[in-house]
Amino acid sequence: MATIDTSGSRRSGVSVAAPRARVAKPGANGGRTFNRITAVVLGIFAVIWLIPSLWAIKTSFTDNAVSALGTQAILKDVNPTLASYSALLGGGDLWNWYLASFITSTLSAALVVVFASMAAFAISRMRFRGRNVVFVLLLAGIMVPADVLIIPIFQLLNSVGLLNTYWAVIFPQVSSVIALFVFKQFFDGLPKELEEAARLDGATNWRIYRSVIMPLSRPVLSAMAIVTFVGVWNNLILPLYVLSNPDLMTIPVGLATVQGSFGQRFSDIQASTILGALPLVVLFLVFQRRIVEGVAGTGLKG
Repeated sequence: MATIDTSGSRRSGVSVAAPRARVAKPGANGGRTFNRITAVVLGIFAVIWLIPSLWAIKTSFTDNAVSALGTQAILKDVNPTLASYSALLGGGDLWNWYLASFITSTLSAALVVVFASMAAFAISRMRFRGRNVVFVLLLAGIMVPADVLIIPIFQLLNSVGLLNTYWAVIFPQVSSVIALFVFKQFFDGLPKELEEAARLDGATNWRIYRSVIMPLSRPVLSAMAIVTFVGVWNNLILPLYVLSNPDLMTIPVGLATVQGSFGQRFSDIQASTILGALPLVVLFLVFQRRIVEGVAGTGLKG
């Protein structure tokens, strides 16, 4: 039988069964240092980002007469007031702007998700002549600034009688090349075996799109819907050109008129800005996890 020499361990006073001492990995200290530096840098950027927001909030709770005196007067003011918010919310126009922005943003997001995902499915999962050329031409549209197309879009909407309607804001924003690209990248990463199994069962392209691809694409669907909603909500140029009816103005256009009419009433301007951005802040806080999952999922490969 083999024997185990324990004399050395006894002499050193260490048991054979004692666990080995942990040896620090060479990169452990470097990793902790990197994490600390990253946390400090992110903290600095967070403070830099929060300062204008806190300043806007402080100004919105300051009387217009005080805010007109300048920075020092705003900082020294210790009598917060809701006068600016009461004036805006009681005027009635803000609620119409909220309604217009909500309608146009919701419908645009829904249509972008449907049409962009269908186009991405055709380019990603179907084989036809000129497929790559079509995709390259679509991507080339990203290089054309949207502001350049305002005049042609205005003339086209005028010719079909859609000016001063919600559709004048919705239709030009449905053709989102960015959403199509994100959907295609996500669809490219889905396993092709699922599609092949569905075809063996007699499923058509429409059935595969509806019953196989779309249920697996919920993260990117929600992410693109939220991103599109925010983009349409914040769009100023297009509604400014195609809407002249005050009852149909969206939040950005309405806020532009407020800033122009209020002049030196800085508190009212800051309060209107905060009220306009508040729904988007709530939206991001509620759905931030889905946005990150959807965007990160575009890099998955099956």
